[in-house]
Amino acid sequence: MIIKQSAVDVLMFLFERVLGDENESLNEREEIASRLEEMGFQNKEINQAFNWLEDLACIQDGAHYVPVKQSSMRVFSDEEKALLNDDSLGFLVFLEQARILTPVTRELVLDRIIALDNELDTEQLKWVVLIVLHSHPGEENAYAWMESIMFDENVDYIH
Repeated sequence: MIIKQSAVDVLMFLFERVLGDENESLNEREEIASRLEEMGFQNKEINQAFNWLEDLACIQDGAHYVPVKQSSMRVFSDEEKALLNDDSLGFLVFLEQARILTPVTRELVLDRIIALDNELDTEQLKWVVLIVLHSHPGEENAYAWMESIMFDENVDYIH
């Protein structure tokens, strides 16, 4: 049986095993990529995940995503709607209303979703949000909240 994997699967693996390990670094890309290939991940998805993380590091300052007004309402584009189902869009709105995402981090998340160019379910979206918050300076509290949402099954959100 062949299991279809995506760059999101590679990102989830990297986040769980590499990004959280102080002894490992993404600077050891060749060695990590080799290990991922041995585990069955495809080279295309591995490279896409590494490129995605490198791009995130380049844009993490958020200077590109300054909202006109804090009270601005975000309307999702057709491209965003094609990549996220209604539940996922509702979850994003919930995260912003709960102040886990700011307008800047929301835009970073949406940018990274578009960069993946792959439909995401809500569980995959949660991982993207967690990775973005982990890499964005000053978002430690939001990261902790997001982590508790992901691993506490009793959390409900409005959508």
